[in-house]
Amino acid sequence: MKKFTKKQWIKFSIAAVLYTLFAIWMQNVWLLLGLIVLVDIFLTHYIPWGAWKRSKNPTVRNVLEWVDDIVFALVAVYFINLFVFQNYQIPSSSLEKSLLVGDYLFVSKLSYGPRVPNTPISFPLVQNTLPILNCKSYLDWPEWGYKRVKGLGHVKRNDIVVFNFPAGDTIAVKVQNPDYYSLVEEYGRERILLDKATFGEVMYRPVDKRENYVKRCIGMPGDTLQLIDNQVYIDGKPAENPKDMQFNYFIETDGSPITEEQFRLMDVSKDDRMLASSGGYYQNLLSYLGFTPNAKGQYNPVYRLPLTKKALAIAEKLPTVKKVIIEPETLGGPTYPVGYNTGWTRDNFGPLWIPKKGATIPLDERNLALYSRCIKNYENNTLEVKDSKVYINGKPETSYAFKYYYSWMMGHNRHNSADSRSWGFVPEDHIVGKPILVWLSLDKDRSLFDGGIRWNRLFRWVHPD
Repeated sequence: MKKFTKKQWIKFSIAAVLYTLFAIWMQNVWLLLGLIVLVDIFLTHYIPWGAWKRSKNPTVRNVLEWVDDIVFALVAVYFINLFVFQNYQIPSSSLEKSLLVGDYLFVSKLSYGPRVPNTPISFPLVQNTLPILNCKSYLDWPEWGYKRVKGLGHVKRNDIVVFNFPAGDTIAVKVQNPDYYSLVEEYGRERILLDKATFGEVMYRPVDKRENYVKRCIGMPGDTLQLIDNQVYIDGKPAENPKDMQFNYFIETDGSPITEEQFRLMDVSKDDRMLASSGGYYQNLLSYLGFTPNAKGQYNPVYRLPLTKKALAIAEKLPTVKKVIIEPETLGGPTYPVGYNTGWTRDNFGPLWIPKKGATIPLDERNLALYSRCIKNYENNTLEVKDSKVYINGKPETSYAFKYYYSWMMGHNRHNSADSRSWGFVPEDHIVGKPILVWLSLDKDRSLFDGGIRWNRLFRWVHPD
């Protein structure tokens, strides 16, 4: 019988303990079969894992050494990305000024507990599409169901949360904004499926391969949420507003343009600067908004800008500013649920109850409109209405008990945020993690030598306030 050294036993014991703890954390007894592999790696060596190191050809050894290092790095990165944290870049201004466009974040998956991947075979560090090749970064099979292992806590009210886009289960590849369901409402399903030149292929994405969004959790399971004149109410009580909440305003000058210095003073990025009076959609609305032509029969410059309370005060004091009005709710576009007339707007919305796991609702026309996505798309039931009766999974039902917890997510830039007011609830299986650290912040409006790197934001903890 082969004898093993003390050093071998120590290495094996450490690896075995760590692996066993991982299997317990994953709540999967089948993972313990991996101990057989560890026995061979550290003790028996029946499989020649490092046989390439004994090659007499130095070129072969060098190439395989590089391959070995790359494979190890990819496996390590894949593991860390799945279960510990992942990198995330802020793509839009919906959470200004708490998180800025160009912020690079570490998103902790341990905060809420990492999910076992729906698509276990995928390329690391790529969400859904391989660059250059422009193809899927994952295999459709196997596809596993939802399972989340124990984390450090749960989503709380006012947490900033990264999650998979709920309405991203189906996409038109060439037109992904607005979402597929809004496209169907506007153009019809048949045109989208047939007009591939415009919309591209229509494809399904598993939960973990849907685009990542980041918003603030405003509503918790079981809450009744309502917006009245842009103020959020939870169970009839006004909710605390983000410190730097923004709204869109139309600002008319006396004919002079707003200068770069003034834009910077108001902290308005170049992407957010819109000259509404320059033509197009907003030019045609100036009269409706209450602006009148000057003595020459032309409109003075009118800007559409997202402003915080502080920036609004600055704008109103600029010597060239004549008039400031908030963007009316009529310009806010359609709200959730798509295709059902609630009378709600972006600024006056609800009241709406947020589903809670185990809670039961009666099934009527209104509830079906509000919660059918939860029943069908998120909780994977069939839902039909025939002869005024509701059938779930082929059985007539008069009520429904939810299987998941749901949250309501909103941005700080309230008039420029695609959030739950547009696409509804966020189910628990879509939660990715919690941003904890800004490790890099780049201002694309400035050069590297003119404040392009926001040094004051580097290695800054992300706070919910």
